[in-house]
Amino acid sequence: MQAARTIEILRTERGLSQRQLAGRVTSLGHPMSNTMLSRIERAQRRCDADDLVAIAEAPLVSPLVLLQGPTIT
Repeated sequence: MQAARTIEILRTERGLSQRQLAGRVTSLGHPMSNTMLSRIERAQRRCDADDLVAIAEAPLVSPLVLLQGPTIT
């Protein structure tokens, strides 16, 4: 659940729509629709390890960032 929220936070901080992030993930070789990404962000779809790695790779962050959650500054 924490990873789902972190994905959404990171995506919005980077100024990306769900469609844009899903497109980046797809272009990296891991097909993902914006519907799939939306369901992951709302914790309605399980985020497998390969999904997590691909989603992290698109905005160039470590998968650990998604697992650890947002940092408070």
